[in-house]
Amino acid sequence: MLRGEAFGRLFESFEQSAFRLETLAVYDVGEEAEELARFLAGEPMGPEWDDNPWVRSMTARGKQVSRVHVLASPLTDYLRYELAAYPGNITAGETIGIIDRAEHDVPDLPDHDFWLFDDQDVYRMHYTPEGAFIGAELRCATHPDSRVTRWPAELPCPPGSCRRSRPARYGRPSRTWTLSSQS
Repeated sequence: MLRGEAFGRLFESFEQSAFRLETLAVYDVGEEAEELARFLAGEPMGPEWDDNPWVRSMTARGKQVSRVHVLASPLTDYLRYELAAYPGNITAGETIGIIDRAEHDVPDLPDHDFWLFDDQDVYRMHYTPEGAFIGAELRCATHPDSRVTRWPAELPCPPGSCRRSRPARYGRPSRTWTLSSQS
């Protein structure tokens, strides 16, 4: 299982694409504690929120970064914080999708987080019950998780429910893919 710097090197060594599926309602990330507290207090978030430097460090080299976040309304404070940061990630070049399970059930989605690098290396993410990262476990290249990256274009969506939108309810307007009962 990879942790710390060994896991971090995956983001330096992938060649073309990094895709993330997120499924937790809360992540316990020590480095985010102060920023999360500022967000919850309504304080300014700083210039990095307008153009995420971590994402930009990859996309500036021509690499693709994307994620789909599976969540359920009502949102936790952590999810409100994370979703409010997405416009800066999008500005930096990340493609983001949101699936709200309170509105739609998309069958066969994994119930766990993972990263897929270069459409071949799947790393299942392991967390404590509180959302603290434990480590990433390499899965075989043909693991079923890898098919999620083709959402929304190739995964089945209820007819008329996949659309490009600017979901104001998740914070500042952003360019994301969402599932919605409205067409």
